[in-house]
Amino acid sequence: MKKKFWLFLAGVMVLFVLAACGAKSQETVVKDLDKNLSELKSYKANAKMTLQMGTDPQVYEVEIWHKDPSYYRVNLKNAEKDQSQMILRNDEGVFVLTPALNKSFRFQSSWPQNSSQAYLYESLVNDILEDKEAKYTETEKHYVFETKTRYQNNQMLPIQEIKLNKKDLTPASVKVMDTDRNALVTVEFSDVEFDASFDDDAFDMKKNMTASQLEVPVMADGEDNQFTVKYPLAEIPGVKLSDEREMNTENGKRVVLTFDGEKSYTLVQEKAGVMSDGANPVSMDGNPVDLGFTIGAQSDNTIRWTHLGVEYMLASSDLTPEEMVMVAKSVQGDVIK
Repeated sequence: MKKKFWLFLAGVMVLFVLAACGAKSQETVVKDLDKNLSELKSYKANAKMTLQMGTDPQVYEVEIWHKDPSYYRVNLKNAEKDQSQMILRNDEGVFVLTPALNKSFRFQSSWPQNSSQAYLYESLVNDILEDKEAKYTETEKHYVFETKTRYQNNQMLPIQEIKLNKKDLTPASVKVMDTDRNALVTVEFSDVEFDASFDDDAFDMKKNMTASQLEVPVMADGEDNQFTVKYPLAEIPGVKLSDEREMNTENGKRVVLTFDGEKSYTLVQEKAGVMSDGANPVSMDGNPVDLGFTIGAQSDNTIRWTHLGVEYMLASSDLTPEEMVMVAKSVQGDVIK
């Protein structure tokens, strides 16, 4: 009887040891990620990005290319509304392309190193590596990290949950959350290919603009000059809408919203014009800024962006850069609260 008991106990201990061996510590996974990132030369990935910042969720298809050390191509497309935008980085600078408007802008910028990027693998890994207080759990198929974000407006989106596939450490999903742990940005990855190969001109600006316009044709100039006025949903304490003016321009109407109080800012909206030559990019001061639904241009006192054929400019000498981004990201509302 005693022999059977000891055999049983030995079997339980073996199972316990095997189970323990199957689990990896947070330190081990972090070291594996660091090693993986240092050896990674390139990758391709597809993802679905869902934004919950407005009244209705917006879904974007995202195609991501990266080639070491600093070539990037991120193509964002809203399938329902046939809108697309691309951000490129090559030896000539950082470019933001809007094919439907034949628009291209060039920045001398350190993007994407200056902020978290939910759809870039190396950005997610760096967020994990840099957060010494990151929380770690393990499921059957995933390593899960909860980390702080490095967004310019990280007071609005302070935390994120990053899931990595156990098999090869590829990204599975990311949830970027507000202070109440509501997921405002969700990215679900598919078809992640490490050490991918690219053609020599894969990151060329002119080639990508031409190829994009085959998918999203250039709008006819003057087409559909009407648009619905959008209002920011983000609230700045002590700041209210004080004036709304509409005027006529060559491109149609222009709407100017003025907000006053403890701080003041102005939001201008008008139908975006089509550029005559998108192959020659316009040089922009400042940096590209990811607003989730589009890529904008942020300078000291302004943020400019285009969305669904409408051009927006947010201007303020009172708001901080973080508050500017927060307000711009929230311009999704159809009615003022």
